[in-house]
Order: sequence, then C-alpha cells, then structure tokens
Amino acid sequence: QVQLVESGGGSVQAGGSLKLSCAAFGLTSSLYCMGWFRQAPGKQRERVADVDWDGSIKYWQSVNGRFTISRDNAKQNLFLEMNTLKPEDTAMYYCAADFRACTIVPGTDGFRFWGQGTQVTVSS
Repeated sequence: QVQLVESGGGSVQAGGSLKLSCAAFGLTSSLYCMGWFRQAPGKQRERVADVDWDGSIKYWQSVNGRFTISRDNAKQNLFLEMNTLKPEDTAMYYCAADFRACTIVPGTDGFRFWGQGTQVTVSS
C-alpha cells in the first residue's frame, strides 16, 4: 500500500520560510507526477505546484518566485521550499502523487495517492 508522509510544517511570521517534505512508501513502481496542494479553512483545496519525473514543473498559484518545488527521484521524495511567506499562505498542505504525467492528472481530485497533510500557519 502506497503511503505519502508529509513533514516540515509549522508556524512562522510573515516573511519567514519553511521547507516541506514528502516521503513515499510502499511503492512497487515509480511515481510520475508528484505535487503539492493546500486547503485553507473554509476554502476549496487548490493545486499549488507539481513536478513530473522528467523534471517538468508547473506552478498553479501565484507562488512562483516564492515557492520552489523539487523532487528526488531516487528516493521518491518531494519538497516544497517556501520563502517570503504571507498570511494568505496559511493552510493545510498536502502531498499528492500519481503514476500518470502531471498534464494528464486533472484538477484537484485526480491524484491517486494523498498524504495526511502538514499545517502551515503564517502570522502577520
């Protein structure tokens, strides 16, 4: 059974930084698309960024320039480095993965595997 486990969340002041990590366990084949989502209280989950096995990256929200997504294919780990954090970045952040390419996985619910989430809180 595939499990995704996030870590690295926490509470920071505006302008601060955090680095989220996601580790994949129980894989028998390589995950092609891995991505980060977030959901703030009372809001819909939104797709933040994703990266394919070949290194193709897409940022879905206005985080480009502040957030950097990366992955370690050998370890099937995913990372999200977040800088210049803003209060509006406060949310539960989820790691997601799929055996398909990111361009194929639709919307915010199409990923096959999900982590339990890690909370990011940014205070002003």
